[in-house]
Amino acid sequence: MIKSLCMASSLLVFSGIAFAQKAKTPKPITQSETEFIDGLMARMTIEEKIGQLTLYTSGWDVTGPSLNPTSTEELREGRVGGLFNAHGVAYVRGLQDIAVKETRLGIPLLFGYDVIHGHQTIFPTPLGEASSWDLDLIQESARLSAIEAAASGLNWTFNPMVDIARDPRWGRVMEGSGEDTYLGSKIGVAKVIGYQGDNLADPLTLLACVKHFAAYGAPLAGRDYGTVDMSERTLREYYLPPYKAAIDAGAATVMTSFNEVDGVPATGSSWLLTDILRNEWGFKGFVVTDYTAINEILAFGVVPDLKAAGELALKSGVDMDMEGSVFNRFTKQSLEEGKVTEAEIDQAVRRILEAKWKAGLFANPYLYLDEKREKMHVRSQVMKDHALNAGKRSIVLLKNEAVNDIPLLPISKSVKTIAVIGPVGDNQLDVMGSWHASGIEADVVTVLAGIRKAVPNALVTYTQGCGFEGDDTSGFAAARTAASKADIVIMALGENYVQSGEAASRTDIRLPGQQEALVSAIMATGKPVIALIAAGRPLDLSALDEQVPAIVNTWQLGTMHGVAVADVLFGDYNPSAKITMTFPRNVGQIPLFYNTKNVGRPIDLDQKYTSKYIDAPNTPLYPFGYGLSYTTFAYSDLTVSQPAMAMADTISVSVTVTNTGKMAGEEVVQLYVKDMVGSVTRPVRELKGFDKIMLAPGESKTVTFRLSANDLAFYNQNMDFKAEPGEFEVFIGGDSNASLSGGFELK
Repeated sequence: MIKSLCMASSLLVFSGIAFAQKAKTPKPITQSETEFIDGLMARMTIEEKIGQLTLYTSGWDVTGPSLNPTSTEELREGRVGGLFNAHGVAYVRGLQDIAVKETRLGIPLLFGYDVIHGHQTIFPTPLGEASSWDLDLIQESARLSAIEAAASGLNWTFNPMVDIARDPRWGRVMEGSGEDTYLGSKIGVAKVIGYQGDNLADPLTLLACVKHFAAYGAPLAGRDYGTVDMSERTLREYYLPPYKAAIDAGAATVMTSFNEVDGVPATGSSWLLTDILRNEWGFKGFVVTDYTAINEILAFGVVPDLKAAGELALKSGVDMDMEGSVFNRFTKQSLEEGKVTEAEIDQAVRRILEAKWKAGLFANPYLYLDEKREKMHVRSQVMKDHALNAGKRSIVLLKNEAVNDIPLLPISKSVKTIAVIGPVGDNQLDVMGSWHASGIEADVVTVLAGIRKAVPNALVTYTQGCGFEGDDTSGFAAARTAASKADIVIMALGENYVQSGEAASRTDIRLPGQQEALVSAIMATGKPVIALIAAGRPLDLSALDEQVPAIVNTWQLGTMHGVAVADVLFGDYNPSAKITMTFPRNVGQIPLFYNTKNVGRPIDLDQKYTSKYIDAPNTPLYPFGYGLSYTTFAYSDLTVSQPAMAMADTISVSVTVTNTGKMAGEEVVQLYVKDMVGSVTRPVRELKGFDKIMLAPGESKTVTFRLSANDLAFYNQNMDFKAEPGEFEVFIGGDSNASLSGGFELK
């Protein structure tokens, strides 16, 4: 028996549950995976099989982590396959003890958690880190997140989120990589590799979970959980590729999305979960729902009751029910009524057992439970060092005008007095951002602390000025007084951590509360002002852009936020990040994204009946790919290797990039392609390559990209994915408005 492999010593009582303190290392299983799982399934009752398809949450109360009595009872009956929100070696060991020692078959549990941008050490929010355009850095963040989380007893993360998002009103843009399919696919792959490594049975790795399948990032009106309505061509060309890329990279699990696609709830869509995911793409892992997503099928009005919702989900390709308990409550009855088959149940069970095998849990249910490893990795200096590196590489310099003929940034360390003003200034909680997991607030370095450490001889004062919400301006007077006494003012502004993220859609994406008014009040003092924006989404910064000479989009950087910000402010690090979502001028432009289509009446400011607004430009405030540096870069000598290429060939596009400033810096060199004529309309340009390079002052480098016919392919009128012969234009530069261009013909 499996349970005989797991021997325990003394027990302790925690939150009313008897937990094992230590367990002997079990003997390794020598049978093959198939033989073992076949034998195990032959011994399972239907209740035990359905139990493997059930995932419950663990809660937290004043005494620490806990599991509700109903879930504990089902766990002891062998009717739970995994738990999430349970972490910490001692606590997880106790729960695994119940599964292994007290159930009939002793099948170990999976332990999952939302490890989105760190576990207890928090890294930059994903949209912020995507701005680094540094795939090695992003992969390393995932690897270190996995190490810290796995050392806490976890073996599964609900990440990466690879949803393409073009609407910053949607709060969960902070959890993804932005608006571009090509970049989003690359980042999804980097994260899967980082979390999973090359051996899922390594106790310092996590099973990755690609989410949310599919098109969750495109809700109408930017409202979370909202309807998604798009053509199959748009779905396949722009929204599906990042999921497929992550799956091709070996992602072990996939999570369904809350939305509907083509009139069918995604959690009950056999077209998505079986036809595309498994039959087209060959996905072999298991599919888990999002939180109570099966239950929510009922609200869509496509099934009469929860039992039918469970039947639809299972038959469509769902393997595990997160928290909703629909499978545990109804699937046995559905089987008895002939609404589902045992073969369908067995297929789902097998996929989950295979994942547990691959994670090493059958060989050793306690593989991830080592107190020494936990102490070694959790909140270690290695984690904090990486949080700092990732933080400063994610900061985007949006504006840096001259004051007295000198760019305001970087600030000289000889500055005498600095006033830090704003609700982010001395804030440890909100700079961790949404989904900050078990981040330790006390570990966070604030903006104020980071600045004081960077310039210990300066007088650095702080006043909040206003909060993130409400109409209270009573702090303005103190803020004006502080500003008037300072040589330079740093406005620490943004969102709090619940103003972006899940269920945090906003119709007004300007700075919340009275922050814009606070900026105006401080600008009236005549002091030089730098605005730091710590937010989870692109904000409408038009009001600031009109007034403030320097704007730094810091995002929410996590544990080392203040140190990373200070490194950039005082020139210890030259900012190199570029935004991966377009910043609009106002909410009326949304959705706004760079790879839009041509129209029959393109903008002509001299003609009324053309495609434009009458109260604002068509252009964004800051375009996709945009970000400044403390140095400057010049692009020249764009060369296309040949005037034409055959379908089976590749073509090279090269450019020379020169650092024309006085400081060493990094530049994200971006390649865009435009298909001049297609059988269906094509975008005005599409990102097809990028390279981040470091250049010393005066140094030049040649950057070369290679394009194949596959890079030029799209879904034609027959929905075949292929390239078409014709003319192509290429653009290379520092953002999506790159003007240096060349061309070639595909034959």
